[in-house]
Amino acid sequence: MRDGLRIARLFGIDIRLDWSWLLIFALITLNLSAVFAQQQPEWSLALRWSLAIGTSVLFFASVLVHELAHSLTAVGQGIKVRNITLFLFGGVSNIQRQPESPGSEFLITIVGPVSSIILGVMFLVLAGLPGIMTDPMGTIETLGPAATVFSLLGSVNLVLGVFNLIPGFPLDGGRLLRSGLWAATGDLTRATRWASWVGQGIAWLLIAAGVAMIFGIQIPFFGTGFINGLWLVFIGWFLSSASRRSYQQVVIEDMLEDVPVSRLMRGSPPTVSPDITLDELVDGYIMSSSDRSFPVLENGVLIGLIALSDVREYARSEWPTTRVRQAMTPREALDTVDPNEDAAEALQKLVRRDLRQLPVQEGEQFVGLLRRQDIVKWLQLQSDGGQPQFA
Repeated sequence: MRDGLRIARLFGIDIRLDWSWLLIFALITLNLSAVFAQQQPEWSLALRWSLAIGTSVLFFASVLVHELAHSLTAVGQGIKVRNITLFLFGGVSNIQRQPESPGSEFLITIVGPVSSIILGVMFLVLAGLPGIMTDPMGTIETLGPAATVFSLLGSVNLVLGVFNLIPGFPLDGGRLLRSGLWAATGDLTRATRWASWVGQGIAWLLIAAGVAMIFGIQIPFFGTGFINGLWLVFIGWFLSSASRRSYQQVVIEDMLEDVPVSRLMRGSPPTVSPDITLDELVDGYIMSSSDRSFPVLENGVLIGLIALSDVREYARSEWPTTRVRQAMTPREALDTVDPNEDAAEALQKLVRRDLRQLPVQEGEQFVGLLRRQDIVKWLQLQSDGGQPQFA
């Protein structure tokens, strides 16, 4: 699934895990186990691994608190949050739309770093060593198991909170910068463009610093070494890519603002009967047109959608005896849109579920089909032939 595996639901928000989370969880656990073995050789193997796994779990719980702070504040501002996904670089709140004002964005953004910093201070107080940030690895051998875990979590959360304040859009600091630029210009798109430029500049600085570290140059705060440098290059590349995508998303939403689905949809798409065979569907519809999916109507009522991918689920020998009714995606499993719905919201549905089309329903009446290619065509016309990209 694009949004990952659902593992919980908190405050009405789905909590999901991306597959890449498993990789970073394993790497963090292995690294912590190695650190404990080096710094505390008298600890048993079972204790080292238990602490490593527990610390990793609590670290990602801290990331979840950071994202919940964003999400719950957004909900308090009247903005729907679809889910929170934990992945390779931490977590992301899947907020349905942009904040309505610079002040709203500032408030939604600032609570994340603040929550991480508060968590960091709390963990350091629990460790009994508020000064652990000066030399966490050098002090670790003087601590007991619980204090060791708390000191690591405290220092990591403080670093997480401060790092997120770097003005590299779409990091929290970049969003704070955008809120200020938005307040100054009154133009969200222009503010996003400028914040994106700053974000990409910082990303390239991180990449350059990472390359220097790979070649043995000592970089203040980041250190040196091949692995650390490679990781910094990876973070810089990710930040640059995310910055560009975030700007493209805002531009696309701006182009689709106040454009109803009815203006972009295909009003009279070819439809099929549920009782024809897949053979008839392929020969009479798929092969004779460029369409890849067809609404299935019975007595003028939409009962499903049949796509080329559905046909491929059946062996060629089964096509003459398999009816569309058997192979289609039924109506109750389909996402639909209203003809008066905002096209930007419809696009979010298409992207979120990786769909190519959505049936358009006015009440119980089928009135058309909104295809991703129709939205792309509209965006190309609005952007002088440029090729839009969907995140």
